[in-house]
Amino acid sequence: MSTAKKFAGQTAIYGISTIVSRLIGFILTPFYARALPVAGNGVLTAMYSYAGVINAVLAFGMETTFFRYLNKHENNKQQVYNNAFGAIIALCIVFLVFSLLFLDSIINFLLAGVAQDHADYSFYVKCFLFILVTDAFCVIPFAKIRADGRPMRFGIIKCLNILLVLFLNLFFLFAIPYIIKHQLLNYQWFMSWYRPRWVGYVFLSNSIASIITIFLLLPEILKLKLKFSGGMFKEMFIYSWPVLIANISFLINESIDKAMLKQMLPANISDHEVGIYGMCAKIAIFLSIFVNAFRLGAEPFFFSHAKNKNAGETYARIMNYFVIMIAVICVALVANINILGYIIVGKHTPGNIYWSGIGVVPPLLFGYLSLGIYMNLSIWYKLSDQTKYGLYISGIGAILTIALNWIFIPKYSYMASAWISFAAYASMMILSYIWGQKNYPIPYNLKKNLTYIIISGVLVYLSFSVFKRNIFIGNGLLILFGLGAIYAERKELKVIFSR
Repeated sequence: MSTAKKFAGQTAIYGISTIVSRLIGFILTPFYARALPVAGNGVLTAMYSYAGVINAVLAFGMETTFFRYLNKHENNKQQVYNNAFGAIIALCIVFLVFSLLFLDSIINFLLAGVAQDHADYSFYVKCFLFILVTDAFCVIPFAKIRADGRPMRFGIIKCLNILLVLFLNLFFLFAIPYIIKHQLLNYQWFMSWYRPRWVGYVFLSNSIASIITIFLLLPEILKLKLKFSGGMFKEMFIYSWPVLIANISFLINESIDKAMLKQMLPANISDHEVGIYGMCAKIAIFLSIFVNAFRLGAEPFFFSHAKNKNAGETYARIMNYFVIMIAVICVALVANINILGYIIVGKHTPGNIYWSGIGVVPPLLFGYLSLGIYMNLSIWYKLSDQTKYGLYISGIGAILTIALNWIFIPKYSYMASAWISFAAYASMMILSYIWGQKNYPIPYNLKKNLTYIIISGVLVYLSFSVFKRNIFIGNGLLILFGLGAIYAERKELKVIFSR
């Protein structure tokens, strides 16, 4: 049980840093709405919409590859680190060189004909390129911290980065205008260079935070040695490129539905519908936070225990705990959906159109549940060096997402997108389980896990549809579910607490 308890402790720390990151994002959103012009927020949205795909390409799946090859080459970990880190550095240099060579073309593409903003966009793009490259540069040092089993250091650096971004944004967008307005200390110096409501300060804040993060990671960065193994790298490349394609396919699953809603719905309602869907989907993000925290803890843990005699039993046990936790969280979120909705979209009044889309939350929650289970299951093709299956599974998920949205969006709008998200992730989960049991059997307790998932689905339906989101009945069902799970797992819990 000690390994499972260690895993739970590490995941909790990763979870805290993930939660802080998401909360800061929520906090900054209304600040940006108030401090920046609408066009400025459009610049942020447009440019950061490219960040996910570019980050995935620059990381090139090397994070997962790094963990796998640490497990395969336990006596040559330094060379694995050199290869993985060196590959990303080389890729970042190539990306940066070509970006700077074609800088004017990139700026003109983003400007879309607004010539008077060329100098500003030049600054935005340069900062943005710097942020992308530094984020990619930090991937393997952060992975090394996770591989070394130091989640506290990981969490501290991540949280410091996030808090620094928050502080700098507040300083540039609110503190300086306040100093100038009230003529406080050195206000004349600030007036000599400050530009009110300028979106460039957001990019500058992120750039400064990225520099500080690199300094905090220097102990890991300085462990890089300029020694490259061509043979090992060839193996790592073959392993990593399907992971890269799978990651890009995953990003398609996550974001393509919003783009398709925008393009396929009539122009007079498309922004309205996408806005409702996007805001209501934020309620389901609370479950996504848990899934991401699990991934951060699971990947290095699973690889480090791959050679243990009882590794399969450990993976199966962790799956049991994970399914129970994620099923309980689903029921809890729906039981308290009115509170969460009030926090995110405001009061439930006739004039608040966001509440009309609250029905997307249950299918999105079970989509994230399926995604979390898929992440857990995916260890089979990573450990057996069959990452091509990750490409197949994610590709099938992406094809389903695109095809089904194309068919059903015109008639059902964003409700179709929510249910299709669930269907795509559930398909990926099922495919991974079937192929995994054939190629790398792990003794999962399928009956128990399905029982918890089905019961949670029934309770969510009762709470949301039958009892109309009644907070007291919903939380009553949650308590019954929790007590039932404790009773069903009493023997396991007794062993854990006895140790």
